[in-house]
Amino acid sequence: MRRLRSLLAADYRSIVRPIARLAGRLLGFVPALLAGTGVFLVVAGLFYYLQPVAAEPLATPTAATATGSSNLYSLPPPGSPAPSGSAALSASPATRLVIPALGMDLPVILSPSNEDWPLCDVAEVLPLDHAHEAPGLPQATYLYAHSQAGMFLPLLTQSKINDGRAMLGMWAELYTDDNQRHVYEITQVIRGVPNAPSALDRARDARTDQLWLQASEGPYETSTKLQVVAMPIGEVAATAADAHPAGKGRVCPGAPRCSAANRSGCRP
Repeated sequence: MRRLRSLLAADYRSIVRPIARLAGRLLGFVPALLAGTGVFLVVAGLFYYLQPVAAEPLATPTAATATGSSNLYSLPPPGSPAPSGSAALSASPATRLVIPALGMDLPVILSPSNEDWPLCDVAEVLPLDHAHEAPGLPQATYLYAHSQAGMFLPLLTQSKINDGRAMLGMWAELYTDDNQRHVYEITQVIRGVPNAPSALDRARDARTDQLWLQASEGPYETSTKLQVVAMPIGEVAATAADAHPAGKGRVCPGAPRCSAANRSGCRP
């Protein structure tokens, strides 16, 4: 009997000891496994956080890279506008408009006081009785252009699809003469605006930095207008080359005859 118990005890030890050693190794591996898992989760989280925001469905690589290499996703949140006359405010005129998701890239000029007809290949700043027609000030910057290819036609085309909802959230970049890029987010698309002075009331009364874009919805001067409203996101530095496009506009082929010798935008 004693011999039997001795044999059983020996067999038990021969079985238990390897299992105990294996369990000890597994327990020693658990902290390393947990640590490794934690590192993976942190890395995975950073990888997800650093991914750029998905481009708009209409965006193309060419349009998206047309504005340089600055990282727009690092823009600061918009702040409250400084008081009128503050030294922090600049009064540098707009020089270029870019809407990457729509492939739009236009020089911007101030509308001449003796204009008979808008120029082609540019967007023009409509004076709204401000001391300075400049982005970044607590007021609206109002741009208009023909609804033609190479100008504001993409705005009109997209406005006809589900009332332009695809444009909401798109970014509009407005460069200024002091080599700055003011970035706005489209927040509103207004269709069927009557061709009347009251159409400018909201923009004229704005007391915060805003960007308004206007395109005609028809071929006549009396046609209703499309208005696209954008609010500021932030401001980043730009190169002099990016902020100063070469084009200054041209007389449109279909422009009417000038009403007087000193008029602009029309055909002599």
